[in-house]
Amino acid sequence: MADNRAPVPAVAAMSTPVLSCADVGFGAIEAVFAPFGLRIERVPDAAPIPGSWFGDPEAGLIGDRLLLRGDTPVHSALHEGCHWICMDAPRRAVLHTDAGGDYDEENGVCYLQLLLAARVPGFGRARACADMDAWGYSFRLGSAQAWFERDADDARAWLRRHGVLDAAGQPSGRVREG
Repeated sequence: MADNRAPVPAVAAMSTPVLSCADVGFGAIEAVFAPFGLRIERVPDAAPIPGSWFGDPEAGLIGDRLLLRGDTPVHSALHEGCHWICMDAPRRAVLHTDAGGDYDEENGVCYLQLLLAARVPGFGRARACADMDAWGYSFRLGSAQAWFERDADDARAWLRRHGVLDAAGQPSGRVREG
């Protein structure tokens, strides 16, 4: 199971080269989330990112808006966007900054994040795993890739149960049901 609910150390954010939204283009991120109904809002460089739980340069969430700067890591954009997809409708309706959720939902978010990473040209699942590891995500098998490949059955089941994955295990294009 994923265990990545601890705050990201500021040192990791400053010293680790990860791909940013500017590197892949905001349109690529927008294309991933548009089918779900999540809107992308670009924040000017160096401006504070509203709705960011961990602070700049991490992505922010307010309502149905994912707030990103050029230096926002792609993995952060995907993670916060997947929180929005995976939360229930009552939380989504009042969302501001804190996505909340429980342990099982967090695992579902991480799994969906890696599935959707494959839809970002120039990023992909392997790079997403490397960036998550470099940024400080923590998995009991030691890496995001090992968790995804060998320890994420519960996350897949959670996503299927809530209609986020289809019967083939692919993103359904729908937000959480129930």
